[in-house]
Amino acid sequence: MSANPMPNQGRSNAASSAPIPSGADSGHTRFADDHQSSEAAQNAVVESMDRHGYSKASRFAVRLALAEAIANAFKHGHKGLPPSTTIGFSFEVADDRVLVVVEDQGPGFKPEDIPDPTLDENIEKASGRGLMLIKAYITHVAHNAKGNRLEMIYEKPKA
Repeated sequence: MSANPMPNQGRSNAASSAPIPSGADSGHTRFADDHQSSEAAQNAVVESMDRHGYSKASRFAVRLALAEAIANAFKHGHKGLPPSTTIGFSFEVADDRVLVVVEDQGPGFKPEDIPDPTLDENIEKASGRGLMLIKAYITHVAHNAKGNRLEMIYEKPKA
């Protein structure tokens, strides 16, 4: 597959069982750990959000969550795997919400086992901050049972 997610308008996407609303943008790709591919995936989502009238603050929030999710997939999910191991990346952008799915090929993890990085005993630890940022900016965050697939839904704030 291409390293660049190709947005589709008004098509269905395997990332979600719900149909994509008419006029929605969507895309799917797989890519290995390289900055250019990660940027291309993030840009595809943010550019779609811009077309759907999302504010600059909303686009910032989603881009930050995407960057963290992709970084976590490669740094933690693919730890010990060959550098060429790819992640799956899917998105749907509609007028009222953004759905993004990031799936790595690692063994998974239990999100509840990640220590709260805001507690005094964890302040100096370097883990857990990415997931905390994702949860702070994204409306709904869910992992599959295995823990290697992250689904993020950002709902557009009411005007």
